[in-house]
Amino acid sequence: MKRFMLVLLAVALLLPAVAFAGGSQDSADTTTIAFLFQDLETEFWVAGHHAITTTLRGLDVRVIERNAQNDALRQLEHTRDVIAQGVDGIIVIPQDGESALSIIAEANRANIPVGIFNRPPSSEQGDALVAVADNATIARQAVEYMMEEARKLGRPVTPAIMVGNLGDPNAVERRRGFYQAIEQDPSLFTREPIEIPTEWNADIGQANLQSAMEANPDIDFLFTSSDFLFPVIRSVLEPRGKWQLYGHRDHVILGGLDGDVTACRLIDEGYVASTGVQDVFFEADSIMDAMMAAIQAGVGRPDEWILDPGFALTRANFAEREMDMWGCVLRNQ
Repeated sequence: MKRFMLVLLAVALLLPAVAFAGGSQDSADTTTIAFLFQDLETEFWVAGHHAITTTLRGLDVRVIERNAQNDALRQLEHTRDVIAQGVDGIIVIPQDGESALSIIAEANRANIPVGIFNRPPSSEQGDALVAVADNATIARQAVEYMMEEARKLGRPVTPAIMVGNLGDPNAVERRRGFYQAIEQDPSLFTREPIEIPTEWNADIGQANLQSAMEANPDIDFLFTSSDFLFPVIRSVLEPRGKWQLYGHRDHVILGGLDGDVTACRLIDEGYVASTGVQDVFFEADSIMDAMMAAIQAGVGRPDEWILDPGFALTRANFAEREMDMWGCVLRNQ
């Protein structure tokens, strides 16, 4: 079992209460790493936060945490501040791909190793450690399984996708993977997919999904670019009689991406067909190992992209692969 899975099991019950305090007292030989992040709005970000900070402190690394609260400019100021404090390394969950490039440039000028966790920069400009899921592939795999279920109906379905903030490369890649799957069999669908903007915001997603369902009440094939929106989807579908179990005539074929606790439960219960799984354990482990190796070797500008291949958890492989998904691990605690 991976090191970070053990960490997550230990802190699973603490997920709602995220602390932002610093680590142990500084000393001449203490390694100090700054962890800069945006608001922890989803279970994935909370799990990643706990995995990284808890394990760092377990290694006697001093951790400086800064929450930019969804403000890219504030995060850039946090970057400059921790550089001025003389940190040994910086790990960042950036607001978006462009702001990641600005942070990388600041760290490169200071010759301080920088790691980007899960939300990648918009280009490979600059030197950084980047741990990121293969979002297009795992989205495509999740949608392909949804299409398998749609074929069993013996009729075309009406497709829709809840799109994330397209300033985030993750959202772009998830949308791309969705279309890669859809384009394999256009005859399965009644029309081109309906795109529903969410901007990674539950309120925006809810309002736009409600509008989409009013304009297109026949939507019966819906992919969300993030699992955190499943409660929003339920709130819109249930009053319309469309939040139904697999096999019901009004069942909407649902899929998502992330691999959180809610998705695990909904697949198990029969409401959701599949979700693309980001391996938070692998990504946190990989970026931590690469960062510590760079610091110990005195490399100020390490440059490596670490790809998390992920996988799709589906109704068909649930019994076999349930405990490979981080959300199911937490659910079973």
